[in-house]
Amino acid sequence: MFSFSRGKMKLTHEEVKKIARLARLQLTEADLEKYATQLSAVLSYIERLNQLDTANIEPTAHAFLVPTPFREDKVKPYTEQELSLQNAPDREGPFFKVPKVIA
Repeated sequence: MFSFSRGKMKLTHEEVKKIARLARLQLTEADLEKYATQLSAVLSYIERLNQLDTANIEPTAHAFLVPTPFREDKVKPYTEQELSLQNAPDREGPFFKVPKVIA
């Protein structure tokens, strides 16, 4: 799908048009040139990253360790019901009233 020149990935206008169509974008001819250049630069950088040896690197979700904060679950009464309902467009007693969505 992509052509390479001198080790860099260069997208054609047709490829950018296809990407734009898939993303449901309407691009002008000037946009095509701009995005072809920008997307080609991004893909070239990704190609450089793909050349790195990551065999001994452990996959992570974050660049640094982020501990998950846990707290003990405690049951406590909710006392702010009236405050929660004060901006409700429609209510029935202590509940939000919503339109029926299931037949």
